[in-house]
Amino acid sequence: MADFTSGFWQWYITILVVISIAGITALVIWMSKGKLKVGEEAKPMGHVWDDDLQELNNPLPKWWLNLFYLTLIFAVIYLALYPGLGTIKGLLGWSELGQYENEMKKADEHYGPIFEKYRNENVTALIGNKDAVKIGERLYMTYCTNCHGADAHGNSGFPNLTDNDWLYGGSPENIQMSIMNGRGGIMPAWGPVIGQEGVYNAASYIMSLSGRKVPQDAAIAGKEIFAKTCAGCHGADAKGNPAIGAPNLTDNIWLYGGTQQAILRSISGGRQGKMPAHGDFLGEAKVHLLATYVYSLSHLSP
Repeated sequence: MADFTSGFWQWYITILVVISIAGITALVIWMSKGKLKVGEEAKPMGHVWDDDLQELNNPLPKWWLNLFYLTLIFAVIYLALYPGLGTIKGLLGWSELGQYENEMKKADEHYGPIFEKYRNENVTALIGNKDAVKIGERLYMTYCTNCHGADAHGNSGFPNLTDNDWLYGGSPENIQMSIMNGRGGIMPAWGPVIGQEGVYNAASYIMSLSGRKVPQDAAIAGKEIFAKTCAGCHGADAKGNPAIGAPNLTDNIWLYGGTQQAILRSISGGRQGKMPAHGDFLGEAKVHLLATYVYSLSHLSP
């Protein structure tokens, strides 16, 4: 990726913009020179459409030319006040980041006390406060729906937040920690290690754990593979390990889909899940309310 703050790109952009404005200005001036003498009639330019529609050498209307000049003057003033010439900040010193930070500062000053009011209240008690849950819901709609959906039912690779199946534990503290610090799930690819047949057998055994019908010989062979390669993360009983986000494989709840093909892909190619950290830009008070709403989804009656 090009570094647009370097000296070359700084001058490249600046020169390109200046030449463009100067060239357009020269073009407008050149195009405005044509004038008809008093009593002279406009002459055809040799371009004819639809038999009788001709282009004449009439000069551009003054009001139209003035609009071009006003646009060019506006462009020069704008570039003097705002950044547009490489990394030159402009006389006003405006930047997108500066505007964002100013707006966030004003928002924090106005809404901060509302969030702080609930910061020290226990989440299990706070889910009974309709105002607190409503604020948390608005935060969810703003920051979480792209991945988990407006109904919080999730999607392939994004957990359902309305049930009681939690990769890293469903306590208020664990939910808050997930939002604050994010999570990074890593499922290694076992295909190159155990081969295609091994993947099939392991998938058969895993599917049998939730009561699904599979070939018994494949499940028996898969149980041995599971003990050697999978139990370290998912546990000998395959009920998972919240400490590392290893899912329970016995409940027929699947993050990436529970079809045979989806399970085969997970075992063979692995999975790389990523939950981004929200703590740095939301702050503890907002995360507390967001965790309250998420916790309420599986603990309050619909």
